[in-house]
Amino acid sequence: MANHPSALKRARQSKKRRDRNRSVLSSIKTAVKKVYAAIPEKNDEKIKTALKDAISSLDSGASKGVIPKKRASRKVSRLTIRANKGLVAPPA
Repeated sequence: MANHPSALKRARQSKKRRDRNRSVLSSIKTAVKKVYAAIPEKNDEKIKTALKDAISSLDSGASKGVIPKKRASRKVSRLTIRANKGLVAPPA
């Protein structure tokens, strides 16, 4: 365990960041799962809202540095392709 004041502070900061990052990462995973769950139901509204939420949470996580920007971009792209295939009506 840390003994110096600066090391104690760094330990507190890293714990705070770890908790925050885990929370954001969890919300990203949940949002992505909701998109995948909505696709087989063939409900256009549900797919669109789930996709919008997932894109928002991925972008938010990338801007906060929780996940790399390119990973977020790649996930958004792949999710969008899957969602568009699952839509009943063609995307406008």
